[in-house]
Amino acid sequence: MGIIIAIAAVAVIVIWLISAQRKLTVLDENVNNAMSQIGVALSSRWDALGALLDLTKGYAEHEYKTISDTIKMRTSITGKSTVAEAAQQENIINQTMGRLLAVAESYPELKANENYIKTMDGVNEYENVVRKTRLIYNDSVTKLNRAVRMFPTSVAAAVMGFKSRDYLEANDGKADMPSMK
Repeated sequence: MGIIIAIAAVAVIVIWLISAQRKLTVLDENVNNAMSQIGVALSSRWDALGALLDLTKGYAEHEYKTISDTIKMRTSITGKSTVAEAAQQENIINQTMGRLLAVAESYPELKANENYIKTMDGVNEYENVVRKTRLIYNDSVTKLNRAVRMFPTSVAAAVMGFKSRDYLEANDGKADMPSMK
């Protein structure tokens, strides 16, 4: 009888560990997926900035090369990218956007160009997508971190190597960004 109870207890623990591992894996993959979505949104934003750069080429040839070189330095953000890598890409985008806006301010006829206005609307749209994906990422991180820290799942997380993830922080420089309209 004691052997049966011991086997049943071990079976319950194994089933619980399998269940905890599956739950933690789903939460971890959700975080990876959210970071990948940020990468997709940032890539789209880079593409829109490239189109905006092409529109400014005829107005400020000297700025074109500098901004073009910056855009070429972009890197891809994947599910395994770190929060720091995503933040670095956003900072580079913000600097590039600031330069492009400065060029547009210098040339009122560029700001009035219909293609410029449409492209700028696209840049704003991608900015909103990035904002939403950051929220989804942080929400996914919250769920994973909560599971990793709460007993008894914390025991399974420690045994299986699941760790808390970092949150994406608000970009202090965004408050100082000029309007994109």
